[in-house]
Amino acid sequence: MRIRQLFALGAAVILTAGCVTQKKMTYMRDAVASTADSLNAHFESKAESIIRIGDQLTIFVSALDKEAVEPYNLPTVIFATPGSNEVKTSPQLQCYTVDSEGNVNMPVLGKVHVAGLTRTGVEDAVRELLEKQVVNPSVQVNLVNAKVSVMGEVNHPSKIYMTGDRMTLLEALAQAGDLTPYGRRDNVLVTRELNGKLEMARVDLTSANLFLSPYYYLQHNDIIYVSPNKVRAISSANAGLWLSMVSTVASAATVIVTVVNATNSSAVAAGTAAASK
Repeated sequence: MRIRQLFALGAAVILTAGCVTQKKMTYMRDAVASTADSLNAHFESKAESIIRIGDQLTIFVSALDKEAVEPYNLPTVIFATPGSNEVKTSPQLQCYTVDSEGNVNMPVLGKVHVAGLTRTGVEDAVRELLEKQVVNPSVQVNLVNAKVSVMGEVNHPSKIYMTGDRMTLLEALAQAGDLTPYGRRDNVLVTRELNGKLEMARVDLTSANLFLSPYYYLQHNDIIYVSPNKVRAISSANAGLWLSMVSTVASAATVIVTVVNATNSSAVAAGTAAASK
């Protein structure tokens, strides 16, 4: 009986080692009713990403006098009919790529420096240049290729495009299907390129202080990597070893129990035979 108890205890230890506690899977577990008041004293909402080299922008200029602003919009050339030399042009939302010097080359205005500005900052810069030539111009700028990448222990690793001016870390993880049970909520890595340099930071989703992290609001091209926990490390790297160990222990225990039972049966049989004499 003691052997069976030891085997059951060993199996329980192995199973316990593979469990993920609810505490480790809970986001912001230290948050209470007064947490928001405490965080608001330091919380800073960031609405927009920063324009960088290589980004693609659409810039559309409009005004009451449509003919006056037509030269400032990048035209699209369309052939009237296939094979025809006749072409038509119309102002469309064509993409401007930010060059290696941080500029976009606009019609008439020429090079406009945009790197380091926000989307609305680019609108203001272009509008300021236009006001010298156009009455009450309006400028609309959109960042076309804004995206973040989510990798690691999430249900749907993917590139996620930012449809608005901002995206939070929690929103990106939600769009990636949330973390799997094997993802470390206390160790999410965010990699960011800023001013030509690489930055890396670890974010703890289990703490309410994540709202104060400069990485809570994502910048486009950020890479989010969710680290695996020990359970995943065991199940992926050493799954065969663990299964072999469990199988060996189970086989050994079975043999021992069989031998002990046979020995006990022989002893009982011998005792019975002696008693009958």
